[in-house]
Amino acid sequence: MSDDADDDWFERAFADEESDDSEATAPADERSVDETDGNSFDAGEERGFDAGDGAELDAAGDSSFDDGAAGFGGGGGDGGASAFGDVGTDEENPFGDAGSGGDGELDDGAADFGGGGGGDGGGLFDDDFADAMGGMGGGDAEFEDEDFESNIPRLDVGIDGLDNMIQGGVPLRHLIVIVGGAGTGKTTFGLQFLHHGLEREDTDRGVFITLEQTYDDIMATAAERGWEFERHEEEGNLAVIDLDPVEMANSLDNIRGELPELIEDFGADRFVLDSVSLLEMMYDDVSKRRTEVFDFTQSLKRAGVTTVLTSEANEDNPYASRHGIIEYLTDAVFLLRYVRSETQETRLAVEIQKIRNANHSRETKPYEITMDGISVYEQANIF
Repeated sequence: MSDDADDDWFERAFADEESDDSEATAPADERSVDETDGNSFDAGEERGFDAGDGAELDAAGDSSFDDGAAGFGGGGGDGGASAFGDVGTDEENPFGDAGSGGDGELDDGAADFGGGGGGDGGGLFDDDFADAMGGMGGGDAEFEDEDFESNIPRLDVGIDGLDNMIQGGVPLRHLIVIVGGAGTGKTTFGLQFLHHGLEREDTDRGVFITLEQTYDDIMATAAERGWEFERHEEEGNLAVIDLDPVEMANSLDNIRGELPELIEDFGADRFVLDSVSLLEMMYDDVSKRRTEVFDFTQSLKRAGVTTVLTSEANEDNPYASRHGIIEYLTDAVFLLRYVRSETQETRLAVEIQKIRNANHSRETKPYEITMDGISVYEQANIF
């Protein structure tokens, strides 16, 4: 793909949405991705996740996770054409005038993310995900007694019952990953997260990027639930973008470098990417995949926006993501899965595997997906 093609990807993504006379885009055929590229993630040979220092990606030693490792592919810093267009002009800014209405600042900056996610000891590859992986089974664990820093600003995700399990909300500017199989409600979770912010008295502006569905599909899903995404778009508080995952992978250097500036100019408070799994599958080489996904998550942390990423669950392990990478690079992990009883009754269940700098329930609770969205029954048991 040429450099010009890379630079124009964002304008092409917005061409139809910005035209008043544009025709509705027919839903695209479901994209298929070769899933034979090495989903197994060998703990001894491939991970190289040393529990002692939690710092190195692989044995080659050329991708250490230190403060200086955030090489964001140039990030458009050479003064060249922007992958997101010229955000300083109305003609080229894909978000129009939306960013000029308010200051778009997120108080306190992105200091919470210093050092690649330092917080509850161990930085990027902390132990609480490993603990969750080791003995999952719901559990009756009580809330931890330790009171983490209560002064950290927080926000609700907007899902009844789940917000109570979080005990005060997710810390602001955290990266959250929703891991689940097909039909568990990952996309609905992301849309509901944005809808809740848009409906607040002090509106949270939102950006939704989908690699799996079309723009029209996303807007139709929201409309079916009575979520007024079209109105919020017209008011400049929401941007919904559909991208081809191959195009995004080819333009990732530009995207990674310019996304923080774009989010700041738009004044986004909430950001959703659905799904990170398709981006991961663009790289056959395991080391390359780890490095690219790491750099991408670091760019989101640098943007200082509260982010929800969705990820497919591993086919052989419903407690892990497809490639076993993203849960180590994010600050919070929510697991959506199917649970079957001895009588083969099937229910949906949610559990919180980790939230850095926040107390939360360790229990597994049932939930339902209705026309109102996702509702978690925190007072109920699975069966």
